[in-house]
Amino acid sequence: MRLGWGCQEGLVVGGPEQRLRLVALGGIMSRVSVPCHVKGTVALQVGDVRTSHGRPGVLVIDVTFPSVAPFELQEITFKNYYTAFLSIRVRQHTSMHTPAKWVTCLRDHCLMPNPHSEEGAQDYVSLFKHQMLCDMARVLELRLILRQPSPLWLSFTVEELQIYQQGPKSPSMTFPKWLSHPVPCEQPVPLLEQMWALTEMIRASHTSARIGRFDVDGCYDLNLLSYT
Repeated sequence: MRLGWGCQEGLVVGGPEQRLRLVALGGIMSRVSVPCHVKGTVALQVGDVRTSHGRPGVLVIDVTFPSVAPFELQEITFKNYYTAFLSIRVRQHTSMHTPAKWVTCLRDHCLMPNPHSEEGAQDYVSLFKHQMLCDMARVLELRLILRQPSPLWLSFTVEELQIYQQGPKSPSMTFPKWLSHPVPCEQPVPLLEQMWALTEMIRASHTSARIGRFDVDGCYDLNLLSYT
């Protein structure tokens, strides 16, 4: 299983106006990768283990954070590999006098709409804390429970697993008033006023002198007449 490190900026959804509003209200949120240790998968056998019909239909993956204090989980990302359903349990720190307890924060999240077809089998997946069933603060350990009920696939897992916590906000920026409060569209000029302005322009540019088709200083140009 591949493990990712590093820091990346948080995603900002919406159009330019929404991005400006997010920045003006206090900066863009960022996410920070949390270093973690992914233990080897443990297979839970489905069926009779003494026969060839038995196959591992459930895998358990434990994720620990030995170098990190209890943190608030912001996001989980990974690449699916033929896992049909995912459940997640989290072990959270409660208090100095109470042992940490395990809580289910995600139950049977569907990764493949049909376990017998390949739709969603190798998708990249992002799970956010607002999708969880419990508060994701004071996280000590995660347990991923992977299920694949279809016998069509020889193996299944999740790859490129990354855990993120909320990072510091970027400095807020101020924008000029005209950018955050655009000027409303000007009202169209009434049609009669437009016509009056056009006639005045034509009248001002109209000359009273009568110019003939081939007149040049009151006389005819013979060269012009010869080409008609």
